[in-house]
Order: sequence, then C-alpha cells, then structure tokens
Amino acid sequence: MSKKSNKIKGGGLVYSTDKETMADLFAGVNISGDDAVKDAIDESNIIDQPESNISSDDRVRVWLDRKSRGGKEATIIEGITCNADDLKQLATFIKTSCGVGGSAKEGQIIIQGNRRDKVVELLKQKGFKNVKKAGG
Repeated sequence: MSKKSNKIKGGGLVYSTDKETMADLFAGVNISGDDAVKDAIDESNIIDQPESNISSDDRVRVWLDRKSRGGKEATIIEGITCNADDLKQLATFIKTSCGVGGSAKEGQIIIQGNRRDKVVELLKQKGFKNVKKAGG
C-alpha cells in the first residue's frame, strides 16, 4: 500500500482579502527600503493621464441595425470625432456599462443588442450635448 501524502492540492497557496490575514502575512515585509520600488512609485505618480480629444459638440447619432448580422440587433453609434484610441476607450466604457460586447472601428462604435436608450443616457452623462436616437 502506498502512503497518502498530506500535501494540499494546488501547492497550498490560498488567496485572501481579509485584512487581518493580509496584515499577518506581510507583517515582516518592509518595502520602504527598496530604492527600485521607491523610484517606480515616484515615476508612476509623475505620469499624467493624457487629455481626451473627444469633442462634446459632435452630432452623435445612435441607431439600431439588423442588416448583415444574421438577424441579430446591434446598436451603432456614429458621429464622434476623435482618434482611434479615444474611440476604443469610449467603446470600452459603454460596453462595460451596458454589460455587453461590441467593437470600435472605422469611426463607429458597435454595441451588441438593442441598447439605444442606455447608450444615449451614458453619452449625455459623459458630456455629449447633441445625442439623438436615429432611424425610427
């Protein structure tokens, strides 16, 4: 007969967010003396987030599209003039707020499903002034 191992499967690594457990784990760890860590923290505080180049005066139209999508609905947002990175960042915000997938390409943001009301509301909260539903 073979002996059973007393080892825990997975190596015994346990993840916890409990304050007391984390304090006990890192009680003897001192990162304040590490110069590389201090430099990295200082540099990250210096770097500012770039300003967004999205104009809130754009004529933004939000409509529902079913063509060439196999009968599935998609919310199309068009009329936002900005660079591709800002458009992707705005698309990510809208997708996470709606809890759906989508993409940003060719000056359009495509959101899966009929989310026109929610998208118009989100864009107005973001500061866009001229946002309307289009196409019926």
